[in-house]
Amino acid sequence: MNQPLAYVHPGAKIAKNVVIEPFTTIHNNVTIGEGTWIGSNVTIMEGARIGKNCNIFPGAIISAMPQDLKYQGEDTTVHIGDNTTIRECATINKGTSDRMKTVIGNNCLIMAYCHVAHDCVVGDGCIFSNNSTLAGHVTIGQNVVLAGMVAVHQFVSIGNHAFVTGGSLVRKDVPPFVKAAREPLSYVGINSIGLRRRGFEAEKIREIQNIYRILYQKNYNNSQAASIIEAEMEATPERDEILQFIRDSQRGIMKGYFSSN
Repeated sequence: MNQPLAYVHPGAKIAKNVVIEPFTTIHNNVTIGEGTWIGSNVTIMEGARIGKNCNIFPGAIISAMPQDLKYQGEDTTVHIGDNTTIRECATINKGTSDRMKTVIGNNCLIMAYCHVAHDCVVGDGCIFSNNSTLAGHVTIGQNVVLAGMVAVHQFVSIGNHAFVTGGSLVRKDVPPFVKAAREPLSYVGINSIGLRRRGFEAEKIREIQNIYRILYQKNYNNSQAASIIEAEMEATPERDEILQFIRDSQRGIMKGYFSSN
């Protein structure tokens, strides 16, 4: 990391085998783990906690102050897990007094020009395609895929293994294991391709499909559907995860797609 054309604050804690390319600036109170590569023209600001074997591409800005008028200079952070890649010109803001930190998990890919706002929590294995944007206080589960130019409203939650199609506006919570598409954003099936890629057996995928048929195709309200699912479907981790998500939703879950044609 002995790069004379980069600036590294003496108070930053950098592992010995980190590579820092020219014209990068690393501020005080930053920690970077072993094996991480920092491209040129990257800015890593106070409060960044970056894990091992990450790749941060040119133009990215990590741990800038929140774009939130309520922020009063609290000592907050950004935490980025191991083996995560941040592509060109992505921006990740640190937290506010709400959660005190913004979190990106392990093994994530945040593509070019994505924005992750203050107090977001993103699970492991997520992929955000180019220009996707999270407003503040968003919670994303594990292995979630956002296609290009997805915009997620503040305080929204997206469950594990969900897939959101490109250009979508996410105003309501997206339950786990589903595909979300159309405008307004709607349930259009389960994320069967993603589930198969992650080792879900065909029987388990059918179980998840049957749960969502009750929720989205039987004309019950959410409370009625949840009660029927609990009464009629065998207790499994996936069933219980879906029920818990529905019952914990603060913004309400997205609707099912209905065609009048």
